Amino acid sequence: MASSTPSACAGNRLLAALPKSDQRAFLVRGETVELVRSERLHTSGTLQHVYFPVRGSISLVLPVPGSASLEVGLVGSEGMFGVELALGVFPSPLDAVVQAPGFALRMSASDFRHEVARSTVLRERLDRYVCVLLAQLQRRTACSRFHTVEARLARWLLMTRDRAQCDRVELTHELLAAMLGARRVGVTNAATALQRRGLISYHRGDVRVLDVRNLKSASCSCYAADLAAYSLLLG
Repeated sequence: MASSTPSACAGNRLLAALPKSDQRAFLVRGETVELVRSERLHTSGTLQHVYFPVRGSISLVLPVPGSASLEVGLVGSEGMFGVELALGVFPSPLDAVVQAPGFALRMSASDFRHEVARSTVLRERLDRYVCVLLAQLQRRTACSRFHTVEARLARWLLMTRDRAQCDRVELTHELLAAMLGARRVGVTNAATALQRRGLISYHRGDVRVLDVRNLKSASCSCYAADLAAYSLLLG
């Protein structure tokens, strides 16, 4: 077990909003762990740990029998993985896969449930965070139906950049297709279009965001809506 440092709380927005006494409890009961790209933190089933990313991001992936998996959410320093435990739900239907490397504060499921039962402030913050996640999931359903692959790719790159706190993302066409729920040819065309406009560079799985302001303009409205929902409910 790696020891936890104060930065593990300060770098995660959910934990940073807690009283100092609650933060100390997380530092005592939790551990700081490295997030390694493509590492599978959880496979659908009973949750053993929760993760509060400080740097990097975790994809929430829904396994679809007979089909490729589909990303349904992305967690970074704004949130956590394993929030189902706060609702008294032990199994999660999702896989958790590290999208961008970094580190996180990890806590066992039993210790997390203890802290949720003990801290009123933590329960309130987690209730609000659940509302944020529900809004994002609902918006993503509409996004996949009504917005172009190019706009969705721009949104996804911005979300990943925000959470990884880095302009560079390493992704293959196959992974991008799974993240967007689109065919590879559609992802290729979308990435090529963004690159021609000078918004990104893309070469052999290495994606770099070059122009954040105009990439936001190219993104669908869901990116700004997600940011607004978080600010409204969590500040």
